[in-house]
Amino acid sequence: MSVLAAADLRLDAGPLDYALLVLYFLLVLGIGVMARRSISSSLDFLLSGRSLPAWVTGLAFISANLGAIELLGMAANGAQYGMPTVHYYWIGAIPAMLFLGLVMMPFYYGSKVRSVPEFLRRRFGKGAHLVNAISFALAQVLIAGVNLYALALLLNLLLGWPIPLSIVIAALIVLAYTALGGLSAAIYNEVLQFFVIVAALTPLTIAGLYKVGGWSGLVDRISNGPGGAEQTSAWPATELTGLNNPVLSVIGLVFGLGFVLSFGYWTTNFAEVQRALSAKSMSAARRTPIIGAYPKLLIPAVVVIPGMIAAVVVPQLSELKATGQGDVAYNDALPLLMRDLLPNGMLGIAITGLLASFMAGVAANVSSFNTVFTYDLWQDYVVKDKPDEYYLRIGRLATVGGTVVAIGTAFIASGYGNIMDYIQSLFSFFNAPLFATFILGMFWKRMSPSAGWAGLVFGTLGAVAVFTLSETGVLNLPGQGASFLGAGVAFVLDIVVSVAVSLATKPVPQERLVGLVYGLTPKESLKHDATGENAGWYRSPGLLAGIALAITIVLNIVFG
Repeated sequence: MSVLAAADLRLDAGPLDYALLVLYFLLVLGIGVMARRSISSSLDFLLSGRSLPAWVTGLAFISANLGAIELLGMAANGAQYGMPTVHYYWIGAIPAMLFLGLVMMPFYYGSKVRSVPEFLRRRFGKGAHLVNAISFALAQVLIAGVNLYALALLLNLLLGWPIPLSIVIAALIVLAYTALGGLSAAIYNEVLQFFVIVAALTPLTIAGLYKVGGWSGLVDRISNGPGGAEQTSAWPATELTGLNNPVLSVIGLVFGLGFVLSFGYWTTNFAEVQRALSAKSMSAARRTPIIGAYPKLLIPAVVVIPGMIAAVVVPQLSELKATGQGDVAYNDALPLLMRDLLPNGMLGIAITGLLASFMAGVAANVSSFNTVFTYDLWQDYVVKDKPDEYYLRIGRLATVGGTVVAIGTAFIASGYGNIMDYIQSLFSFFNAPLFATFILGMFWKRMSPSAGWAGLVFGTLGAVAVFTLSETGVLNLPGQGASFLGAGVAFVLDIVVSVAVSLATKPVPQERLVGLVYGLTPKESLKHDATGENAGWYRSPGLLAGIALAITIVLNIVFG
């Protein structure tokens, strides 16, 4: 945990900075109040009535990911590991986001499911559905705790409030607008938060590069520092993976991060998929993650690069990087750089941007938790066949309950100096085995219901075993190598168990798999859009995805 509670490290905010914060909070709560007026059913509260345009859901899709994990975590990674951190974007996000839009969204949206676990229930039955619903709900409150801790850390820096009090205050702020307006309030706030975040962090990047003499000056200072020249290029990223062999490091990145962790997160994480499910048409749903890919390509410029700058211009971080000891943690890179470079007024905008990002992350976790809890746990296994008003009330109560639990999990996150180490472990537990089950079940019609839940259980246990061996020192994998290995083990173990169980048990009748398995679903039905929104070449998901992929390849070559 950081020790930035000390008064001499507190951000020196002035009246203008506080005025900007107050204005922002009023806007956030106002959006919640206005969104409440459009809620008349549980579908309105939990999925926005499936009525939002693609540009709104696309920006919300990427903003929901711009939480503490993205800003504090990736800036921390940038300070600690340098340029290889961009792999979390160009290898570990874009390909999977494009795959989600082109291949998987037609199944999600076309089947009219209300959540990812509900899709599993239709494909595999209640065993896999229950396992996934429980694991997803647990994952969301754990990840919400990460975002809450980061938001509390900033309130601690700004106002000097103790971390525990700051966590509670931060939770209440998010709870207010999410409980009022449901998913619509969360999504429209996420769109606002996206623009606030970009406006806040862009001046920080510009001021930082000016201070170090531009990009060439930053490269020179990092190359001559403790990180060395390897931290100025993306490949082979041996320090990030913890694998000293460059070939093994590249394989670990491509398979562990680029395939298993990335596809597991972006294609099956309901906190993201929920934004696309709220779109008004099949075309808009498919374009949602593809539209989100474009800003995702450029976010390293305002997150990773400031972290790299902080490592060479902030004395406390330079000492930490050189000696491994100091009074700060890598998680503090972004707030420390703000403290040292931004004047009053600009500091207020930057603080508002950070608060916006953390609130977006918490809201995404809580809004997806309340949907899965209401539809996939309470309605299916606890209280069935009640009027819709009852489930709307349960959804609001689940929002409160999820926020309360997240307050507790925030203290787990506070024990990590780099929260990316913690969050990547969580992804290996929950997302990697889920992706294996999804991808096998979607393309192999023989996969049986028993295999659906068995693969998830054994895959998760495999990732937990790798994490335990790493934490106890049996496996020596520094950096985030243990997460990459754990994800790979979870994926392979899930596949092996699923195939073995499928061959030993009875498959689902093929007539029940239409719309759920690729080979049994007519291609026309995957592209059908009753609204006519497929018209216009500029709306083609394939074209938009192809352009995004080409830009990704160019960026990897330029910074490789």
